[in-house]
Amino acid sequence: MSGSTYVGRFAPSPSGPLHAGSLVAALASFLDARVHKGRWLLRIEDIDETRTVAGAAEDIVATLAALDMHSDGPILVQSQRKARYQLAREALGSLAYPCGCSRKEIADSRVGTASDGAALYPGTCRHGLAPGKTARTLRLRVPDAGQAGELVRFEDRWLGPQVQHLASEVGDFVLQRADGFWAYQLAVVVDDAEQGVTDIVRGADLLDSTARQIYLQGLLGYPTPRYLHLPLLMNEVGEKFSKQNGAQALDLARPLEQLQQAAGFLGLETGQARDRADFWTRALTGWQARFGGR
Repeated sequence: MSGSTYVGRFAPSPSGPLHAGSLVAALASFLDARVHKGRWLLRIEDIDETRTVAGAAEDIVATLAALDMHSDGPILVQSQRKARYQLAREALGSLAYPCGCSRKEIADSRVGTASDGAALYPGTCRHGLAPGKTARTLRLRVPDAGQAGELVRFEDRWLGPQVQHLASEVGDFVLQRADGFWAYQLAVVVDDAEQGVTDIVRGADLLDSTARQIYLQGLLGYPTPRYLHLPLLMNEVGEKFSKQNGAQALDLARPLEQLQQAAGFLGLETGQARDRADFWTRALTGWQARFGGR
């Protein structure tokens, strides 16, 4: 991909400081943008305002800067973009419908389990709310099994060919939550399109979301970016390294060591780097050899 068209991004949630797991994603996305001579953008994904920690967004930006990673454009903040998500919802027309089902009702329906482990939505409100029901969420209708668009295929640059059946593995999914906040799936699709993102480099925990996002991109007339899903850094008990699981903030007293550890997890040899400038030279060379041609 030519540098004139490549746009990448890193999109952390401000629920706490940057930690080792999120640094892996930040580093990989930054290296991919630099190797392809493109732009690297920063987006603060605070659409779920209940999880936002005061000052975390500013801390994340400062931490990235201390590690030599700076956004190549204005920093987009999701909580300031609710009107844009509303416009996208309106563009979806009748494919987006109100749903009055609770999580317990969906679980009790026992129609199956979605690929992310949640109970598969049975389609109860597809044809209108039942008498006495009030809308709780807004859902997007996916094609029935065998219909056009129900089978989503894409090539992941790290994991290879991917396939997902929306009807049997996802079901009609939420666009707006019961608490009124827009769902991640809609917000990220709108933001990527409006920022001109061509390449998404992120953790494999978001692989399952990709087919839904590709489906939404098609409905809204947006181009589909290329995807690269990274392996996840795990803690000592095999859980994803995350703020929810007690991951500690990066130690900025040792920035070179933090960068080297993240690069090592990605399979890049930078351990003999003399300083940060030397680290970046080595890391870029390693990423170029692995992903520069694709």
